[in-house]
Amino acid sequence: MPTATLDEIRSRIGGEIGVSEWIMVDQARIDAFAAATEDHQFIHIDPEAAAKTPFGGTVAHGFLSLSLLSRMAYDVMLVPDTLKMGVNYGFDRVRFLTPVRAGKRVRGHFTLVSFAEKRPGQYQFAHDVIVVIEDEDKPALTATWIGQIFA
Repeated sequence: MPTATLDEIRSRIGGEIGVSEWIMVDQARIDAFAAATEDHQFIHIDPEAAAKTPFGGTVAHGFLSLSLLSRMAYDVMLVPDTLKMGVNYGFDRVRFLTPVRAGKRVRGHFTLVSFAEKRPGQYQFAHDVIVVIEDEDKPALTATWIGQIFA
């Protein structure tokens, strides 16, 4: 994760802080997620049956796309160089807009919307995130993601 001073992080409120690298969402990743979550709906794991749906093939679970935010954050999320740990706090809003078809790549655009000290050394922040799909017009999802860091 990129490091910055607390003042540098605060100065970025309201602006895009970065765009993550592309992440491949292939059938193997979808199958592994299905196994981990025990969500084996055919639109995710059965290419033949899924081909007969309006999706035209298998699609990633929405929660799989959402879970990739953790990986995307490592590319762009600013943290102080005194970081001891960071934790998820939750989401204010999540919307799944476009299914991610197997074999597509996704990446996240992160905008810092807030950053405030809650207690000495404990900071809460929120990012608006848009996850785009390579060569698609509409994003996979949008979310306001809240986290806390201890520095």
